[in-house]
Amino acid sequence: MALQMTTYYQGGQIPSLPGGSVFHSKDLFLLYEAMEGYVPFFIVASSGHKPVAGLLAVVHKPHCGLLLPFVRKCVVYGSGVYWDDVLDRESVFGEMLGHLTREGFRQGAFVIEFRNLDDSLFGYKCFRQNCYFPVNWLRVRNSLHSLKQPMARFSLSRRKQIRKGLKNGAELSEATSEADIENLVHFFATNGSMRVRRHFPDFDFFKTEARKQLLSLVKFFMVKYKNRIIGGSVCLLSQSDVYLLYSAGMRKRYSKQYPGVLAVWGALEYAYTHGYGHLEFMDAGLPFKEYGYRNFILRFGGKQSGTRRWFRMRWSFFNKILEKVYV
Repeated sequence: MALQMTTYYQGGQIPSLPGGSVFHSKDLFLLYEAMEGYVPFFIVASSGHKPVAGLLAVVHKPHCGLLLPFVRKCVVYGSGVYWDDVLDRESVFGEMLGHLTREGFRQGAFVIEFRNLDDSLFGYKCFRQNCYFPVNWLRVRNSLHSLKQPMARFSLSRRKQIRKGLKNGAELSEATSEADIENLVHFFATNGSMRVRRHFPDFDFFKTEARKQLLSLVKFFMVKYKNRIIGGSVCLLSQSDVYLLYSAGMRKRYSKQYPGVLAVWGALEYAYTHGYGHLEFMDAGLPFKEYGYRNFILRFGGKQSGTRRWFRMRWSFFNKILEKVYV
């Protein structure tokens, strides 16, 4: 099959495409495009002028610093979206991967990273042919298919914490008004972990037209105590699944209200009551490294499984050293 690769750098140039994963959609491209420090590009593979597959990538650009360009990263979530059931997906992915690798480095990325792969074996040969190396990773997902409510799967201590937090005056709600969303953004900017502060959109982003698009893809949950936000979470909606992007809580100052626990519980309850099949936590960490956040989320009843991330470095000699270490 002869494929034509088209790369789009501006959201207004992307044509109307069939549906699929939100991680490879025009909607998410437009959100990235409106955020400072994010440079997206969308690769569409076509056969006879008919789009058959797409791959969305985004380059995280640092704002300042002499050494920061060396950690400029091009990130891809998943292995793309495919709109033709009869095509050889791995073959198509291989062609898109080669094109993306060249484009990612052309955009100034020092490392290209593929995350959140549904099938850890998909594209193995393609990745290796393009000099990527795998690193084992973990994923945590909560299944919401059964009639059993999410809280029934929680550990006993987690259920007690939720009841105590509500009894001690904490209030959980979805942030829908402009004022609540802006206050929640400010909360993450001042109280979130470094991981959250580094990637969360700045305040000005929520004043743009992209905010209307954002509300159709993202849900915000806030935990309040005496009218003050003490915790919150942000979820991305994609077809039948929900992805928890960020969560934070002032657990030291408001330990009796358990804001971090309630923030995650709110996301799970929303996903369950609205008929989603799974909620996945976006970063469960490395399997050989102790990770406090992973221990925290596992007590919500999710299942841990192994997956992998794929990396490619700009410097060939450095990439070869890491290939020998991890392959």
